[in-house]
Amino acid sequence: METETATPWLTDAEQCAWRTYLDANRLLTYQLEKDLQPYGLTINDYEILVNLSESDDRRLRMSDLAAATLQSKSRLSHQITRMENAGLVRRASCESDRRGLYAVLTEQGSETMKQVAPHHVESVRRHFIGMLSPEALADMKAALTPVVEQLRGRRGRI
Repeated sequence: METETATPWLTDAEQCAWRTYLDANRLLTYQLEKDLQPYGLTINDYEILVNLSESDDRRLRMSDLAAATLQSKSRLSHQITRMENAGLVRRASCESDRRGLYAVLTEQGSETMKQVAPHHVESVRRHFIGMLSPEALADMKAALTPVVEQLRGRRGRI
C-alpha cells in the first residue's frame, strides 16, 4: 500500500550536492586519519591535542572538551584514559568544583603536537586546501557558515 507523504524530496541537484559533501567529508577524514597513523594518533586524538594546546594553561574542563569535540562525556573519558596511558594528557582536579576534572596537555603531548602538526597541516593542504581555489574556499566558507551557526545554536554552544 502506497501512502502519500508531505516530504519535500531532494531535487537531483540537491541530492548531488549532498552526496558530494558526504563523500568529500568521509574521504577527507579517512585520509587525514591515515596520515596521522604513523604518529600513533587518531583524528580524535589530534583534535583533543589541538584543543588543549590552544587553551589557557593547556587545560580544559572535561565537560568543555567533550562539547568542543562533539563527544559524549563517557566516550571522551575512555579516550582521555587511552591518551593518559600514552603520556599525552593527564587529568587534574578542578579546584573550584570537587566533582570537575580537567584534561591537561603534558610535555610529551606538547612535543607530539610540535612534531605532528606540520605533517597534519601538509596533509590538509595536500588533500583539501590545495584542491580548491581561494574563491572556492571563500564560497565554501560562506555556504557552510549558516549551517554551522544553526547547528551550534541547536546545541546551545557558541
